[in-house]
Formats: sequence, C-alpha cells, structure tokens
Amino acid sequence: MPSVRLQYSGGELAVGTPKCAALYALCTAVFAFLILPILAIIPLSLNAGSFLSFPLSGFSTRWYQTLFASPQWLASFRNSLIIACATTMIATPLGTLAALGLSRMQPRARVLILTSLAVPLVMPVMITAIGEYFLYAPHGLANSFAGLVLAHTTLAIPYVLVVVQASLEGLDKSLLRAGASLGGSPSRVFVRILVPLILPGLVAGAVFAFMTSFDETVIALFLAGPDQRTLPLQMFDSVREQLSPAILAAATLLVLLSTTLLGTVEILRRWGRGLAPSEPSG
Repeated sequence: MPSVRLQYSGGELAVGTPKCAALYALCTAVFAFLILPILAIIPLSLNAGSFLSFPLSGFSTRWYQTLFASPQWLASFRNSLIIACATTMIATPLGTLAALGLSRMQPRARVLILTSLAVPLVMPVMITAIGEYFLYAPHGLANSFAGLVLAHTTLAIPYVLVVVQASLEGLDKSLLRAGASLGGSPSRVFVRILVPLILPGLVAGAVFAFMTSFDETVIALFLAGPDQRTLPLQMFDSVREQLSPAILAAATLLVLLSTTLLGTVEILRRWGRGLAPSEPSG
C-alpha cells in the first residue's frame, strides 16, 4: 500500500511518522485555543440559573425567550439588519466597480490606488470613528441611519474590493473580447458574461460587507443615537449596565450567523474554483 505524504513548504511529511503526529497535535492545539472560547458561550446561554455560573445549574431556554420577548433586543436586531442590508447594497456595487477599474490600470497606479482604498482595513477603527464623527456631525448625519450606513460602507468597500479583485485575477479576458466581437454592448457583456463569471466573488464580497456592518461596534458608539442602537451596541451596553445571560444568547445567535455566512463563502469559493477554466492538458 503506497504511503500517504503531506506537502508543505519544507518538503514532504509521511503520514504516521512522529513528525506528522506532532504537526497534527500542534494544529489541534491551535484550533482548540481559537475555537473553544467561542464554543463555551453556547452551553452558558442555556444555563437555567439567573447568573453567569459554571458548572451549570441546569439547562433552559429561558434566556432565549427573554431575548425574543425584549423590545430593546428586537429593536437592536432590526436596526442591525437594516443597516447591514443597506451597507451591503451600497458597498457591493461600489467595491465591484472599483475592482473593475483597478484591473484596467497600470501595475504601479493599481498598487498605489489599492493601497489607498485598503486603508480602512489596517487603520484602527477608533481613529476612523472619531474622524467620521467630526465629519458627519456638522452635516446632521450623526444620530441617523444614513450616517451609520455611510460609515459602515467605508469599512465594507475594501473587503468587497479585495474579494472581487481576486475573482478578476483568474478571469479569462478573451471571453469578454469574444462577447464584444459578437456585437455585445459593454453593458450587455458586463451583465451576460462578466457578472456570471465573477458571481461567487460578488456574493462572497457581499457576505463580508454584511458581516462587517452587522458586527461593528466602535463606529456605532460614536454615530448611533437612541433610535439607531444596533445589536453589538446593545450587547456592549448590557455588559456595562447589567451582566445577564441573555447576552450569551445573543452572542450564540451571532456565532451561528457568522458560521453560516462563512460556510456560504467557502461554498462559493469552491463553486468559483469549479467555474474557473481548466488548463489544457499537454
């Protein structure tokens, strides 16, 4: 029976050897270090007690019932959903158009502009929030849904740009030229040829834009008013004012939502890999 070998940057590693076992143990330890603190909130959200305690005093869904019966929690969830959907609808086309424009530029100009557009990815969110507050407040955009949507859009566009640009890197541009040579207008070539080819990247970028907005807290602290309280902001205020297990129920729902969306991104990534043209065999 042929031996199975793992490829890595330093060469090959045969499965079953001590080095391979050590590698698996290290990967398992890192995975547990990252995941277990997140998974710990799930059983705690089912605690029957009135306080955060471990071991659990029993299992109950009372805190989920409290969560869905609270007007404050429901209003914050609705606000987060509205703001995230609006941000996604604005950031996705803008980021896609920016990626298309960058793909047609010279390499030097492309690197310069891409670096400028990607600044929100590396800039501390606190600095961005302070700058946007002083920019929006004189124009009446503070304490408004419009201000929050615009602020979240500035954070979401770079994610869409990076993901869509990655989809464009593997695009066979001869297909676009073929569509144009057959009489297709630029808009028709864009809709009928380009969009289906980069659709996995478009949807993945939209998912990242939605997650960026839905899970954002710092900018909401500066720009959200009482009527624009989002779910992460409600969780932050609840931790500060009264530590209730209902917060863990809300956190569990956020973890499930994030896991579902990330799973969708992975499915789209594999789908996009299947749509990519295969290399001709020699």
